[in-house]
Amino acid sequence: MHRDLATLFKLRLGFFVVLSAVLGWFMATETIDLPTFLTLTVGGYALTGASNGLNQIIERRIDGHMNRTSDRPLPSGRMTVAQALAWSLLAAAVGLVCLFSLNPLSGWLGVAAIVSYAFIYTPLKSKTSLCVFVGAFPGALPPMIGYVAATGDFGIEPGTLFAVQFMWQFPHFWSIAWLSHDDYLRAGYKMMPFNAGRSERSAQLILLYTLFCIPASMLPWALNQPMVGNVAFAVAVAAGVGFSFCAYRLRTRLSMDAAKHLMFASFLYLPIVQVIYVLDKIPH
Repeated sequence: MHRDLATLFKLRLGFFVVLSAVLGWFMATETIDLPTFLTLTVGGYALTGASNGLNQIIERRIDGHMNRTSDRPLPSGRMTVAQALAWSLLAAAVGLVCLFSLNPLSGWLGVAAIVSYAFIYTPLKSKTSLCVFVGAFPGALPPMIGYVAATGDFGIEPGTLFAVQFMWQFPHFWSIAWLSHDDYLRAGYKMMPFNAGRSERSAQLILLYTLFCIPASMLPWALNQPMVGNVAFAVAVAAGVGFSFCAYRLRTRLSMDAAKHLMFASFLYLPIVQVIYVLDKIPH
């Protein structure tokens, strides 16, 4: 049961989500308040787990048709829908209580994240390729939630952190969709940019959106009162260039190996940029 619960909640993936929220929190605070840190971490993990659990409940029948998901707890029959729903609702309650206890705005951002991911993005996956655009909104909320959890206010600063993670979503999701395209076709999911699937046109768009990550990553440095210094600017641009090179290789080779390299680059790019922001932030 413990292993199935970890799979239902996608706990390993949740680490990256919570990391971005925690790094967003560090961007807004000068001191480490341990109770707040733990509340944000527990709340973020619980809410991410709840979102993934609700997603798998909704997609349980489709998951049974895909090789990569057929052994999940629900399609394999190791967990019932009632059990999954109970655990997901409990996790959602814990997550929202934690975020609302920090401040109301971070709590409402948490509500927006779980509702938009589970009940808007998830159903759209079988209807339109715009689902990736829609899913990028809840996917980009964690650093904003972390920042707002520390300040209780919303402004341009958390907005820039949102923008960085928002642009990153596109090459990240599309590289995964390239690798899993055959599975997604069986499930009826429309995750690639165009209906042609693994095409030159799709690779061109993936490269374009990867290049967009470079100016997005400059935003915290470009503010009138910059959040980060020149070191963060240089590292973020260099990371964006490396990330874009992987997308360029996909554009020229149109291969599974190139898509795999881009996917792994996406897992490295975002934490590198967000960590250097924290290390080179300018106190205000």
